[in-house]
Amino acid sequence: MFVASMSLDLLLGDVTSLKQKRGVVRPIVAEMGRRYAVSAAEVGHQDLYRRAEIGVALATGDPGHGSTVLDAVERWCAARPEVELLSVRRWLRSDED
Repeated sequence: MFVASMSLDLLLGDVTSLKQKRGVVRPIVAEMGRRYAVSAAEVGHQDLYRRAEIGVALATGDPGHGSTVLDAVERWCAARPEVELLSVRRWLRSDED
């Protein structure tokens, strides 16, 4: 078994409050889960209204499949017009680690 995960650091566009931030981040997190069958959540920068860190993870039997899914999630997120993708960090762990 392998666990593939990544952290996406986002800069939000025209957002001036934490309430507006929730209105941008929640739909992104929900769509990631629906579209790619991954677990996703806002995991950092909760007190900053123009930044968001989203964590994404999935369990798989094939490390190639995990990388393919994370690639697709990253491309999809980078194409979102309301956010700018600042950085991505990835991890791949096996049950033998």
